[in-house]
Amino acid sequence: MPDQTFTISQLAKEFDLTTRAIRFYEDMGLLSPGRAGLQRIYSARDRARLTLTLRAKRLGLSLTEAKDILDMYDSPRDTVPQLERFLSVLGAHRAQLEDQLTELQANLAEVRAQERKGQAALALARAQKARSARVPKPARATRPPRTAKAA
Repeated sequence: MPDQTFTISQLAKEFDLTTRAIRFYEDMGLLSPGRAGLQRIYSARDRARLTLTLRAKRLGLSLTEAKDILDMYDSPRDTVPQLERFLSVLGAHRAQLEDQLTELQANLAEVRAQERKGQAALALARAQKARSARVPKPARATRPPRTAKAA
């Protein structure tokens, strides 16, 4: 597959992306296709970088973070700095997600508490409405009919 090439349409179809998204990744420096006239020709390397870019996005990494990590693999084959950087980025992202999760859990607890209060208030309002419907209203006092005044 090293000599295999792909068109932008083939990659778009394979990865369920728009051609515009692929061009955007190219503008970000994540992909660097060759050209045959006006047509973009993507290499197996570009395809692999696109795969890894989409994986990084699923992990919640920014495109800049993904590019930094991918660019390290273009450097000499010492994988220690690459793996250290990758783990550093993932660790920072995990910490951010854990903070967001803590905030979401607190928010959910508040929503649940407000729901309980609302349900209790609704039950009380319904009970009061039911009681008021059962209690007979006092009869209105009637006036005696008016009599004609004697002239």
